[in-house]
Amino acid sequence: MRFKVVGIGELLWDLLPGGRHLGGAPGNFVYHARSLGADARLISRIGADDLGREALAQLRALGVPTDGIQTDLERPTGTVSVTLSTDGQPQFVIHEGVAWDSLQAVAVDRVRDADAVCFGTLAQRCEMSRLSVQALVATSRLEALRIFDINLRQHFYSREVIEDSLALANVLKLNETELPRLAEMFELSGDERAQMVQLAERFRLRAVAYTRGGRGSVLYAAGEWSEHPGQRVEVVDTVGAGDAFTAAMALGLLAGWRLDEVHARASAVAAFVCSQAGATPVLPGELRAGFLGAQGVE
Repeated sequence: MRFKVVGIGELLWDLLPGGRHLGGAPGNFVYHARSLGADARLISRIGADDLGREALAQLRALGVPTDGIQTDLERPTGTVSVTLSTDGQPQFVIHEGVAWDSLQAVAVDRVRDADAVCFGTLAQRCEMSRLSVQALVATSRLEALRIFDINLRQHFYSREVIEDSLALANVLKLNETELPRLAEMFELSGDERAQMVQLAERFRLRAVAYTRGGRGSVLYAAGEWSEHPGQRVEVVDTVGAGDAFTAAMALGLLAGWRLDEVHARASAVAAFVCSQAGATPVLPGELRAGFLGAQGVE
């Protein structure tokens, strides 16, 4: 049976040096979850403009349902200007006053039926969208995975939003720039593993996923650890790699795989995305096979 997955938040165009690519963490997450066999849906908001219409067309071309995409008659479709450093790391300028800042709490039944729901901080930068995101996540079943994929961009976050989101979540995904900020914010002590345990215990999290760029990643769940060195690939850019990791991890956890297997498969998917341009490349069959098999998808 296909897992039911929902991503909630921003849908936008990443304006990359080589052209524009449809992105936004929830949209990337949904694309990859769907590529890996899940019945994945996106709840977001676009403008009634050319970029919005192009976004809908792109989603349909990717096979992503658009029934959860709202249209804003006043605000434009979101865009992010992206430049890449010499090692392929993205630098973002996220434009304000866009459609997803007025996201509405719709598609409640879809969230209530979900096996996993993924959300972040960026879509909560305005009060209207923040209330909508939190209301939607709160409607999901307690046994569902509530994945807080924290994304601390520019000045678009606060301690209050992070605490409220952690209180709603049962899985946290963060990276090597975000853990030190949370350590300072919540006065966490010790090394990286100690800080992950403190977050898990303080907010009653089932799992914490910590990605560290070229140093691989660490998973912690129910007292069990898994560390992966990462796969060496020729990096084109890292846009969307973290979202791909989150999608693969979510499906692996839902499938009940051993933590090391979840980790290895998620790392392989993320590494492939790093080797391609943009956030949503077509995933090769050998990466998809295990996930499809776990859900009985041919």
